[in-house]
Amino acid sequence: MGLWRQLRWRIVAAQMLVVVVGVITLITTADALAVRSVEPALLADFQSAVVQALVVAALMATVAGLATSLLLMREILRPLREIARSSQRIAAGHYDERVVLPASDELAAMAASFNQMAAALEQVEQQRVTLIGNVAHELRTPLAGLEGYLEGLLDGVLTNDPETLSTMQHEVRRLRRLVDDLQTLSRVEAGQVQLHFERVDLAGVVQRVVAQLRPQVLARCLEFELENPDVVLPVYADDDRTAQILLNLIGNAICYTPDSGCITVRVATADGNAQVVVQDTGIGIPAEALPYIFERFYRVDQSRARSSGGSGIGLTIARYLAWAMGGEITATSAGLGNGSTFTLTLPLDQIPES
Repeated sequence: MGLWRQLRWRIVAAQMLVVVVGVITLITTADALAVRSVEPALLADFQSAVVQALVVAALMATVAGLATSLLLMREILRPLREIARSSQRIAAGHYDERVVLPASDELAAMAASFNQMAAALEQVEQQRVTLIGNVAHELRTPLAGLEGYLEGLLDGVLTNDPETLSTMQHEVRRLRRLVDDLQTLSRVEAGQVQLHFERVDLAGVVQRVVAQLRPQVLARCLEFELENPDVVLPVYADDDRTAQILLNLIGNAICYTPDSGCITVRVATADGNAQVVVQDTGIGIPAEALPYIFERFYRVDQSRARSSGGSGIGLTIARYLAWAMGGEITATSAGLGNGSTFTLTLPLDQIPES
């Protein structure tokens, strides 16, 4: 039974079975035809000649079957062994491992799928390492600030006044915001965020978010325009999470648009979907940065984002929330200094009101 589990012996057995069945079929057929067609005096000599010919044919067929079995085993088992060895190396942490594509189309497709899986695992590992480095870097900044203030207080360089305590409290809040963002991102990526779906007017959510952010717009002397505010766009989504996405998109537009710049929020429909387009005249996004704009901790302008206290994962959270509600977020830009456009797309609600 142990040998039968091995593919090589199954291939050999299949080839030998074909030989045996072929020989038995030929003997039976030749015997039946000889009885009816050959004269009785010549029947014995004919049967003997047929048997000799079949023995030689069986031997040749057996040799040919074994040879083809060996070639077939080599063709099939060698790529399988290579994939097995590579999978063990990947399990040991060597994510750059790849296998050579064999000549067979089917085996080549399997090997290509294996290489694709290995590349995906390598990318995940690189993202994990990058994430650890980014988290450590983000935590280091407020911790270094707190450490400096505490050393100043202990050495008597700084006084225990409200201004110093307020600055220390600000650093603690930065730490808390980062931890909260990381916790939210972890839950969103794992699909553990509970969404409360209901029939929501997307245009109404936009108006509410715009009203919430209007003081920031006025403080920056920005020109703000809301297009199609009276349109009704029913979507089946989570009201609070939709507002969270819009707060991030419009808040980023406010943050990265210079004073006296312009921000336009447009509500519309396209291809059976509801869309919220946030367009600004801000710093823009270079073409090489667009594919990475939704990755964790990615920033186009490091210094400006850090001064504004952003964690660099707001867009990542927003996109995962959009995906969870069956939507999408896309970003376009004509380049640095030419502003950017972010579009939230959600499917229109086709469920009739009860």
